[in-house]
Amino acid sequence: MKRILLSIAIAAILAATGHDASAQQSIYDFTVKDMSGKEVSMSEYKGKVLLIVNTATQCGFTPQYEDLQALYEKYASKGLVILDFPCNQFGGQAPGDMESINAFCTSKYSTTFPRFAKVDVNGENASPLFTFLKSKQKFRGFGSGDKAKILSEMLSKSDPDYASNPDIKWNFTKFLVDAKGNVVARFEPTASMTLVGNVVSSKLY
Repeated sequence: MKRILLSIAIAAILAATGHDASAQQSIYDFTVKDMSGKEVSMSEYKGKVLLIVNTATQCGFTPQYEDLQALYEKYASKGLVILDFPCNQFGGQAPGDMESINAFCTSKYSTTFPRFAKVDVNGENASPLFTFLKSKQKFRGFGSGDKAKILSEMLSKSDPDYASNPDIKWNFTKFLVDAKGNVVARFEPTASMTLVGNVVSSKLY
């Protein structure tokens, strides 16, 4: 029964791809900055399956770094690349410079996947890459559970209509991009990492 429910969940996520005016743009058109500030073209990742995450080092979801590293170690040889973009927009939970952020992630969680310069993911200074990702995959709720309830109640206080816009709601939101450059799924931080892993594996070579 659990396998059936998981299969249904995966199918629902993959069927929910968004379409809009930015459909003519490709994820490979964007350029981002690595930790040292050097520009990196997303075209370098053509043919790879990407899991793009906005992260924070002092968040209740920070332990997901351990799950992400395990996922990377399991599937990197099959074409998965995890792209880590620290973001300080949610509760100021990604303080410090990139050197200290990287030191924390590598020492505490032994992360080896690529890490990029800190970005904004919402607002007028939002990274164009994340604006593109949001245009392709809208917010569809936090699901169930205590953490989902806490986030929903917290966000509702500041914006009763928060669920109606595609903005990223919190740290560790994840976007899955297939090997052809299609943004095929969005996972809120409350999504089970088991589910994330199963959806990711379904898109690998």
